[in-house]
Amino acid sequence: MSASVYIRPLSLSHSPQSDPGEAVRIAGGLACASRFALLVREGGRITSQRVLSAQALPEAIAMLPDALALEAGAQWAALRKVHAPIGCGERLLRMDQPGVMGILNVTPDSFSDGGRFLDKPDAAIDHAAAMIAAGVGVIDVGGESTRPGAAAVWEGDEIKRVVPVIERLSAMGAAISIDSRRSSVIAAALAAGAHIVNDVSALRHDPRSMEIVAASGAPVVLMHAPGGADNLHADGHYTDVVLDVFDDLRARRDACLAAGIAREKIMIDPGIGFGKSLADNLALVNALPLLHALGQPVLFAASRKRMIGALSSEAPAHQRLGGSLLLAIRAFEAGCQMVRVHDVAETVQAMRVWRGLRDAALTDFSLVGED
Repeated sequence: MSASVYIRPLSLSHSPQSDPGEAVRIAGGLACASRFALLVREGGRITSQRVLSAQALPEAIAMLPDALALEAGAQWAALRKVHAPIGCGERLLRMDQPGVMGILNVTPDSFSDGGRFLDKPDAAIDHAAAMIAAGVGVIDVGGESTRPGAAAVWEGDEIKRVVPVIERLSAMGAAISIDSRRSSVIAAALAAGAHIVNDVSALRHDPRSMEIVAASGAPVVLMHAPGGADNLHADGHYTDVVLDVFDDLRARRDACLAAGIAREKIMIDPGIGFGKSLADNLALVNALPLLHALGQPVLFAASRKRMIGALSSEAPAHQRLGGSLLLAIRAFEAGCQMVRVHDVAETVQAMRVWRGLRDAALTDFSLVGED
């Protein structure tokens, strides 16, 4: 069985000068790391693990067998890659700092806000306008709940839910993503003015979706979910959830590249809560920096999710703001380029304070010792 290699950033720091001569920026953003784990896995088992400095890592990579050295070299380059902005019509989403994607569900049964905006276009637009005023980067419009046990939606109904809202948002000049796994919905949403495709099945659910996304040139978010068409939450069995999710996302990225989707148009999402236990979700959050080794911007979506309730006396979805903010901050610290949230104003405020602290750290030399 062939071996696989992974480079996982460790020892995250506030700025390069927090660890003089050692720390490097991750993905061209505001996250820095000074130590890295070089892992080799074979047959589902980690057979080699070394913790190395940024300076020692290239030599260690060169000593690997040829195929592993080639892959490790690509991951090392990807970890330091500076991502270009993503175009959304006349707007640009910067990838060198975190941004916020606001959730707008026009569904009857979404786990947190189902029914709030269904058949209420004015209320939906008012909510979107409030998110824009609060500083949201993208508004993610969804017409189907993907919570565990949710009933499937006929694509015609999904189109009728999302298209009128997208058309009005487009007229407002908003950056818009369509949260759908059906090709007909994706095509209708793009025609109505959506800019980004956010597919929880990573373009696996509908064979035509890949073709439509490739032809449109739209950016796409590939989310990890272990299940098939009937139940995205099924088959959540992992040898090592972090490395298995990494491998699955790499395979979906490569499938998109083979289908003609440009690499700079692909974002990835580890799929927190989709076919994953609490322990799985916690492991993925702690390992988020590893995903940058795939060389794609990372979207993180854990807002109000079940893992927060499980860690806070079963707090209901509408009482999970504190946990949602903490997870968003962890995503910022891990270098994630986008967080998808319900509570936009609070998350943007937290992000701005966090960004202020990082900016201050970049110019604070008081901790740097003299030669």
